[in-house]
Amino acid sequence: MAQALEGRAMADDILIGDTPKARRRRSRLDGLVAQGRLWKHATLSDIDGLLSPAEIADAFTFTLVRNPWDRMVSYYHWLRGQSFDHPAVRLAASCDFGGFLEAPETQIAWAAQPARHYMTTSDGVERCTLYLRLEHVAEDAGPLWSHLGFQLDLPRVNMSARGAYRSYYSDDQAAIVARIAAEDITRFGYRF
Repeated sequence: MAQALEGRAMADDILIGDTPKARRRRSRLDGLVAQGRLWKHATLSDIDGLLSPAEIADAFTFTLVRNPWDRMVSYYHWLRGQSFDHPAVRLAASCDFGGFLEAPETQIAWAAQPARHYMTTSDGVERCTLYLRLEHVAEDAGPLWSHLGFQLDLPRVNMSARGAYRSYYSDDQAAIVARIAAEDITRFGYRF
């Protein structure tokens, strides 16, 4: 989505992320004051200072959400490819997927960050105009296309070579994700 949108970015637009154009423009973030880290997973609260809660309230805000069971497998594999110093990186490097999922620190962190966490401003208000389920973008994107006045071509990029997510889970492990991601599973109609 970000790569498709950046093709329409104007010369003075600020892009936060790791797409090719956002990387080229990263120096534009230098000196900007924001409440949190300006990176591809920044929350609306993080960008307070760059934009005010009132400006965000007036904007069409949207985000992609993903099947939590698939997302957990993806997160584990992404962490295993990282080398920066972080407890989750160290944990993923030290155990198999089941051990990572069953670790209390994984479950606590995951349960604390449902989709609304990313779309809540610093004044505590959820400000998401549209959640797009990654698995159903074509079905969900109508309001976005109407707002933009055009439809984007969304080729699949950044795909991993790992197997299907279901193969990673025992029944008990699938139940862990069902518990810690219950809010998003219910809200977005996900099933294992």
